[in-house]
Amino acid sequence: MLLFVGGPLDGRVEIRAARHGEPLPMITHVHLHDGPKVVHRYDLEPLTERVGVYNLRPPVRRRARDASVDESVAD
Repeated sequence: MLLFVGGPLDGRVEIRAARHGEPLPMITHVHLHDGPKVVHRYDLEPLTERVGVYNLRPPVRRRARDASVDESVAD
């Protein structure tokens, strides 16, 4: 049994048959709608041999590039 915590899959429970093998260590959920594509990543945290929790991975904050700075000039 796998439980999802956080994001758009919060509260979802998946019963996974043993014939499907081990669950993936990370799952990507892509939501397409009228706006831009939204991507959420979930990391697996095994609790017991048969139970695991997929926790929402925190978003990666990327620094905005300042176009006014010429990076080719060395200090």
